[in-house]
Amino acid sequence: MSHRGIDCCGNNGLIAVDSNKQKEQFSNAFVVAVAAAAGFVTGKWDVDDDSIDWQIAASGGHGTRRSPRLELQLKCTARPSIVDGSIRFPLSAKNYEDLIPENVSVPRILVAVIVPTQVSDWFTLSDESLILRNCAYWVSLRGLEPSENEVSVAVGVPLAQRFDVSALGAIMERVRAGELP
Repeated sequence: MSHRGIDCCGNNGLIAVDSNKQKEQFSNAFVVAVAAAAGFVTGKWDVDDDSIDWQIAASGGHGTRRSPRLELQLKCTARPSIVDGSIRFPLSAKNYEDLIPENVSVPRILVAVIVPTQVSDWFTLSDESLILRNCAYWVSLRGLEPSENEVSVAVGVPLAQRFDVSALGAIMERVRAGELP
């Protein structure tokens, strides 16, 4: 029996993973990489009943909240629609309704990971670096009005709110202080 290996460009000679699953896995890796570089730990839920894919946590510390937590709903797209400085895309009505409540104990944000259209451009690996492309952005939908749409709700994720190491650190400091992301 012969096996062909997977190369860095996604050409593996095996049955391809569904492109949406591929985006999901890449965006998961992106979030874990950002959280690790920022010094936080991550936890992934086995079941996504509450539209929460990940939790990011800090241990101990001082502030209004000890051991702050942040919950994320994660989406990934290769062809974002940019309108008025925001990435616009349809979010399922269920995800939207789960992200807008104000009476949750752990703050929630939506993170949109943008990848190049060609999978082979998603990352570059060398002896000196691992580069993940392209970027991720975040938004809190907390407090928005419920939607009457039963299928999807168009949401905007501001390009000014990049989800990177410094942004995640600032978000977690606000949560630690008892503030919103």
